[in-house]
Order: sequence, then C-alpha cells, then structure tokens
Amino acid sequence: MKTVLFCQNPYAFGILEPIMKVLKEKGYSYLWFVNEPITKNFPFKNETFTSEMQDVIAFNSDVIFVPGNEVPYYLRGLKVQVFHGLAGEKKGHFRIRHYFDLYLTQGPYFTRKFNELKQKFKNFDVIETGWPKLDVYGKELHKYDSEKQELLLKYGAKKIVLYAPTFSPSLNSASFLENEFKELAKNEDYLVLVKFHDLMVNELVESYKNLANETSNIVYEEERNIIKFLLMADIMVSDTSSVVYEFLLLNKPVITYKSSSKNIQWDNSIEYNNLSEKIKSNLEEDKFKEKRTNIMEEYHPYNDGDSALRMVETVFKYIKENGVPENRKLSFLRRLKIHKIFGKY
Repeated sequence: MKTVLFCQNPYAFGILEPIMKVLKEKGYSYLWFVNEPITKNFPFKNETFTSEMQDVIAFNSDVIFVPGNEVPYYLRGLKVQVFHGLAGEKKGHFRIRHYFDLYLTQGPYFTRKFNELKQKFKNFDVIETGWPKLDVYGKELHKYDSEKQELLLKYGAKKIVLYAPTFSPSLNSASFLENEFKELAKNEDYLVLVKFHDLMVNELVESYKNLANETSNIVYEEERNIIKFLLMADIMVSDTSSVVYEFLLLNKPVITYKSSSKNIQWDNSIEYNNLSEKIKSNLEEDKFKEKRTNIMEEYHPYNDGDSALRMVETVFKYIKENGVPENRKLSFLRRLKIHKIFGKY
C-alpha cells in the first residue's frame, strides 16, 4: 500500500507521525507531501518528503491521509480525512467540501454527525477509529514526568499552568488576559507555560514573549508539538480551541474564557477576569471532574494508543473491498480552488 502523508500546515506533523510509524512497521511505502512554506518546520528530515506536486503524482499513491481541509482531486488514491482537532463547534468542522472519500472519526459525537451528512450527500463513507495524535495518551502518558519535575524544581513552583488559546481573532483571549497572567505570576507556586498556535498573529506573539522575558515564572514555548505540554500541565487556560478537548481527555481541569462550545463541561467565564481565583478553585476543588466523563466518552473513548493502527488497517480493508479511486469528481468551483492552492495538473 503506497501512502501519502499530506501536510499543508505544521500541525499535521504531530497528527501524521503515529501513522508514519505504523506504515514503517508494516513495511508500506510512504511519501510526505510538505507544503513549501512549512518545509523549514518539518521535523523528519531523514524521511522521504517533497513539496512538488509532480512528485506526488508520480508516486501513484493508493491512499492519502489528510489532516487539513483540502487535497488535490487529481491525485490517485483514497482521500482520507483524519482531522486536525476535536472542536466540533468551530466553523467548518462539519462542512463537507467534497474532497474526501472517507472520514475517519475520533469518537461517537463526530461519527453521528458525519453519518447524518453521509446520508445527505452520499459521496463518502464514515468509519470511527479514534485520533492518532492522542495515541501517546495510551502508550506514553508519563513520558515527560521527569522533565516536569525538573521544570518545577528549576522555577521553585508546585503546579504547571498551560495557556493555549486559539489563533482565531474573533475567539482569541490573549489580548484580554495578559494582565491576568501578570497577576497570576505573582504567586510563585505556579509556572505558566504559554503555547501559541502556529497561526497566532505576530503582535500577540511578541507581546507574550516580552511578558515571559519580564516574568521569571512565565515561559513562552517555541516547541511545536503541544502534546508534551498537555501531558506536563496540571491545569489549562484557553478559549474556543480544540486543544481544550485534548486536555480534558487527560481528565484534568480546564478554564476557558468566552468559549463558543455548545457542550461546555468545564469552568467557562464570560468575563476576562478572576483568573487567579479560578486556578486556585479548580486545582483544589475540581468541581467539573464528573462532567468531564461525558466528553471523554463522546469525543474520544479510545485509550489503547492504537488509533493510528486502526486507521491504517481500516484503510487497507476499505481499499481491498472497494478498490483505489483514480481521481475524485468535483464541481468547477471546487476544482478551481484546488488549482489556485496546488496548481493545475
């Protein structure tokens, strides 16, 4: 089985890495497609990768795993959507763009929604597998325990607070919470790790870097894969970001500001204040612990660390039963969009 791991944005690397490992173990050939502007961030330089669409066409793939929203219709192979987050309330999460043959869903909540859309459009299939990015929860949950203890010892802190907001301007909390983090940092029991999305506006990035430079127990993290910080943190602060769900699945408390989620099972504030009090309350009382159970069951009930394996085996079986699509039919406007993004071939 010849596979393309398709990356338009840096977040795709951490999602597709577990799939790459399974492909390697099974002896399947694979090729990374890495969009030219993000090649400098590609972490697997010893792997075979390309930014040239002609190379992908020549590879003549059987399957293409895509965490993003688009994939060229003219590429050979089963086009598989594996998703780049768990925030179903975000605009576009359930939008059918007609580029994909198969949707591999993370949990029952997503499976139900996409099966409803399948009945409407009748041009794709839906199979629930779990999400590969979270395989680390099942296999390496304590991978960073020693690093966490070293950090706490270095900064003389007792708890790690992770701040990971969305980059979306209309939903982002960063510009409103800077003073709240200044106040929180006065309590030296807390070490604050700031982890911004790759697409965060530069003005906010620079503002928080300056804050970290001026504050001994605030650290601005440059490392791209957020999983490390999710595993180390004791509590997370965010807004309407899909990373909220990734953190909740670790059964740890979350505080959000003005979240637009339709299913809030955590501490959400409608005002940008009282961060210090909320941190203290959630760490000491954790009143939302029981409510998190619903999120865990609905969004991602798989804790065996084998979602990537399920994806690969599911696709192999699907192709065996249905064959490999040579291309995918699209409307003129959809084809035009693909030509603008990837070129016309």
